[in-house]
Amino acid sequence: MKICVPSSGKGGLDDLVGQHFGRVPTYTIKDTETNEIGTIENKSEHMGGVGLPPELLSQAGVDVMLCGGLGNKAVQQFEQFGIEVYVGAKGTVGEAIMAWEAGNLPKATRENACQSHEHHHHH
Repeated sequence: MKICVPSSGKGGLDDLVGQHFGRVPTYTIKDTETNEIGTIENKSEHMGGVGLPPELLSQAGVDVMLCGGLGNKAVQQFEQFGIEVYVGAKGTVGEAIMAWEAGNLPKATRENACQSHEHHHHH
């Protein structure tokens, strides 16, 4: 299984969780079978590239996305690609993965998704 966390810098377990998943520079991916850590550069249309993050991550074989929060539309896009989304990720990428492994991150639903695209509130 591949777990993905949006990263605010160059990626890796010590990088901080990026709070706006579509605009982060990188995504850190942990393969739970091999424990390998990899990164994918965000080349989505949000960053001047092509495609949406759920599509790019689906092509990379991602099964689970851990993020701080995201909107309804994004939750639906991830669902279309068969990627499960969990919210409430914070701190470092490594801490977010440990929180998910411990069952401490709730699955994203239409109820706990951000209602607007303006992120002026704290999660």
